[in-house]
Amino acid sequence: MAEEKTQIQPNNKKFDNNEIKTPIWLSVSEAAKIGGVQTKTIRRAIQYNKVKYKIISNRYSIDLASLIALLQTKTKLKNKLNQFGLGQYVDKWK
Repeated sequence: MAEEKTQIQPNNKKFDNNEIKTPIWLSVSEAAKIGGVQTKTIRRAIQYNKVKYKIISNRYSIDLASLIALLQTKTKLKNKLNQFGLGQYVDKWK
């Protein structure tokens, strides 16, 4: 059975499963590649409950929306996202 943890966005709005009908779940390595950060950064975010995740077969799955929200919280993370991650393909974030 999958264990799921719901965490708080930087703007203190809780993620609601009803907001996103089909969430995208990423592995730790996929999340790191998309974010332009190291896997230990993602694991640290999981450890401190900064991203929404679930555990399936002893593997973490990270919600893409919570990952993007996390990477927008600090200037250093935002710069890594924009320079090395998904942000290099996005003209303007919502």
